[in-house]
Amino acid sequence: MPHPDLEFELPSEAPALVDRLGRPLHDLRISVTDRCNFRCRYCMPREVFGPDFAFLPRSEILTFEEITRVARLFAARGVTKLRLTGGEPTLRADLPRLVAMLREISGVEIAMTTNGTMLKSLATRLADAGLDRVTVSLDSLDDAIFRDMNDMDFPVAMVLEGIDAAVAAGLGPVKINAVVRRGVNDHTLIDLARHFRGTPHIVRFIEFMDVGSTNGWRMDEVLPAADLVQRIHAVFPLDPVGSNYPGEVARRYRYRDGAGEVGFITSVTQPFCATCTRARLSAEGSIYTCLFAAEAGADLRAAIRSGATDDALGALIDATWRAREDRYSELRSASTAGLPRVEMSYIGG
Repeated sequence: MPHPDLEFELPSEAPALVDRLGRPLHDLRISVTDRCNFRCRYCMPREVFGPDFAFLPRSEILTFEEITRVARLFAARGVTKLRLTGGEPTLRADLPRLVAMLREISGVEIAMTTNGTMLKSLATRLADAGLDRVTVSLDSLDDAIFRDMNDMDFPVAMVLEGIDAAVAAGLGPVKINAVVRRGVNDHTLIDLARHFRGTPHIVRFIEFMDVGSTNGWRMDEVLPAADLVQRIHAVFPLDPVGSNYPGEVARRYRYRDGAGEVGFITSVTQPFCATCTRARLSAEGSIYTCLFAAEAGADLRAAIRSGATDDALGALIDATWRAREDRYSELRSASTAGLPRVEMSYIGG
């Protein structure tokens, strides 16, 4: 039975591939590597992902040809957005070649989420290959706080240079994602909003989430987006704006003086499971249907490398999505606190 809050209308030409709650499949997030040059404490804490951590060997990661084959199958099932993630996707060697291969798939938008540190050298090549836009993670403009949060001493200036390079390459406007952690960076976020006011860029503030099981998540470190809206509104008056499309994750607000907009991603305090249209492909080829997945994903790599036909792979994708009934954020409670969860760095944000 469809979820009672669902408001989707499938276009008449789209395949009728919906999950058990009536949610269609529109977005595929593709993790191209499990490696990252940051050690953000809310994602890949150094205590876990240290020098002895065993990342996936190259032979276990999907090749570009395998990724493109899977992406074509998803596009044939109604996916219109492909997002490259990681780990940090720009660490994958020859990434522009993958973008060019994906660009050959008709009817899809290709985006990428990155920490921005490699954009100065890669943005033009990625744009030339066919990348449409980028989202850049930047949790604070305070250099000391940002260095502490990424835990690898990367400076803010490097990320800002990456954003500028993306714009120069035609990949703007850029969305800037900032994870909000109470008592860590929340006092610096008005400065972040101020910096990008008056530009086409959109800052999106993300509630600190209990992804994986290694980031030390505590509810008392979550600053509800409603509180942050009030903080910003007190300095720069805001008005709410409707969604651009069904399934948009950010709640949008426009500056009342016309200086742009900001967004708030509220998966803890105001879950949006009911309109989630995203599947995730991990770096080693498993399909996950939720960021908070508690079990192993459906293994496409094994099927691909054993010679499965496109029809057989498509049937596996269909069965996986049709069986989906994930709504972790709606169910979050004391009873879910101890459940095992796949790490965000493994399947992308």
